[in-house]
Amino acid sequence: MQYNEILSELRKDKGLTQGELARIFYTSQRTISNWETGRNEPPYEMLVKYVKFFGVSADYILGITREKTPKKQ
Repeated sequence: MQYNEILSELRKDKGLTQGELARIFYTSQRTISNWETGRNEPPYEMLVKYVKFFGVSADYILGITREKTPKKQ
């Protein structure tokens, strides 16, 4: 999956609308929509917010791994 599909999936899994997530992240619904459709990429700061809010790794969001959280060593 591509990052934009993963962002959309994470939001939907939490039962949030784009508007609700936008309010949580202090941005607009249009911005969330643009990230989820791949029109724009979220900036680094927003990637960090996604990681923290959804409890997943950046590697998962970027499509590098299918593991949502990093394995403990």
